[in-house]
Amino acid sequence: MYDVKITAIRKADYKDLQSLYENPIEHACDVREGQTWLSRDGKRPEGMCESAWESMHSFVEALARGEGNFYDGWMRNPYSAMISCNDGFRPVSFLLERQ
Repeated sequence: MYDVKITAIRKADYKDLQSLYENPIEHACDVREGQTWLSRDGKRPEGMCESAWESMHSFVEALARGEGNFYDGWMRNPYSAMISCNDGFRPVSFLLERQ
């Protein structure tokens, strides 16, 4: 099994959508751009947002098994993927890279 590095590349914050549709919440996403985690054996790294993990785990597990080239050449590096979490109000884009 390979390790997979997960890097938060970009975080958006759609305040207009939040004000229109979201109930006020105390604690929103605390992921920071540039933050990294290391998945070992295709497992969720400690401290990784569970919701973000749900969006990416199938790609992380595939990369950990040595698979790649998703969607026939989608990524320049065939052993990587760019995945966004499913938060429509403050989505985060994560770069997954097989190590």
